[in-house]
Amino acid sequence: MVDLVLFHHALGLTPGVTGFADTLRRAGHSVHTPDLFEGHTFYTLEKGMSYVEQIGFHEVIERGVRSVGDLPADLFYAGFSVGVLPAQKLAQTRTGARGALLYYACVPVSEFSPAWPQGVPVQVHGMDADPFFAGEGDIDAARALVASADQAELFLYPGDQHYFADDTLASYVPEAAALLLDRTLAFLER
Repeated sequence: MVDLVLFHHALGLTPGVTGFADTLRRAGHSVHTPDLFEGHTFYTLEKGMSYVEQIGFHEVIERGVRSVGDLPADLFYAGFSVGVLPAQKLAQTRTGARGALLYYACVPVSEFSPAWPQGVPVQVHGMDADPFFAGEGDIDAARALVASADQAELFLYPGDQHYFADDTLASYVPEAAALLLDRTLAFLER
C-alpha cells in the first residue's frame, strides 16, 4: 500500500485525527501523524487558531517540513484544515511526492511554487457552505488548482461544517465523512 503523512487540524493531534489515521492503517497504509503543536490540543477552533497565530503559520509549515526529514521521498501528503499548509507545500515542493489529500482547506498554488507539479495527483474535500472553506477563498483556490493541474479533483459536500469528518466532534456529518473516506481510500489505491 502507500506511505502517507497526515497533518492535524487546529485542534491539534486529537483522537479524531489519530482515529482517522488508524482507519487508513486498517486499510493497509502506513500513516505518520506528526504533532505540529508539540503536545498542545484545544477544544475550540478559536483557541487552536489563536495558538497557530501565536507560533505563526510559517512555523506550522516548517514544523511539517522538518517532520518528514527522515522519511523517504515517495510519500503521500494529507492535511486537515491548517494541516493542509505543510501537506500542500510538501506535495508541491518535495521531490518524490506521490499525491496529496487536502481536507477542509486549499491555498493558492502560487503560495509554494509557480504550478502544481506534473504527475502528482491531488484531491480537495470541503463543504460547499463551510464559512472557512467556502467563505474565505479556499474553494476558489481549489477550483483554480483543479483547472490547472493534470490530476486534480474537488469534492464538495452539502453543508456548513468545517471538521465534518472528525467523528469525535459535534461538527461530524456521518454521510459526508463516509463518502470522504471512500474517496480517500480509492485515491490511495490507484
